[in-house]
Amino acid sequence: MNPRHHRKTGITLVAVALTGAALATSAVAGHVPGAAPRKPGHVARLVFPIMNPERGKQVFVVKGCVACHAVNGVGGHDAPNMDAHARMEMVNPFDFAARMWNHAPAMIASQEGAFGEQIYFTGQELADIIAFVHDDDAQHTFTEDELTPGARKMMDHDHGGRPAPKAHAKELGHDHAPGTPPHKD
Repeated sequence: MNPRHHRKTGITLVAVALTGAALATSAVAGHVPGAAPRKPGHVARLVFPIMNPERGKQVFVVKGCVACHAVNGVGGHDAPNMDAHARMEMVNPFDFAARMWNHAPAMIASQEGAFGEQIYFTGQELADIIAFVHDDDAQHTFTEDELTPGARKMMDHDHGGRPAPKAHAKELGHDHAPGTPPHKD
């Protein structure tokens, strides 16, 4: 079966499992000291956004993630690259969000230094970014042509006169640049 299908199926299964766990847990949440009294029939209602890698690609650029993180060789190199082909395992989106949260102090300091302010995300934007950074196919369509003037200004780093994908292809685990035959890893 296609590894991409496994990832999408895995994300769906995680969402379904978490929804079931939340509903089951909500029935016994009254045992937590200090919890608000529960009314009969009251259950937690969770809404999971539909994750879209194409919207995530746009958010990755517009919000400035690309200034520090590279995808497909495009972007900054001050933080780890986000190439999906390097991590093809099942993804729990809550684990990804937790990793971002755990690195928040450093990321916020970098954002304030580079952009003059902290970057904020909606839940939908974060869901879409998670979809993009875990979708190898969507990432292979990402090129410098998609960088906005604002993103280019945020990146503000030099690639020695060569396009970023070619300059960093080997460093990022690619044996090709976008537009050439796909890698076999």
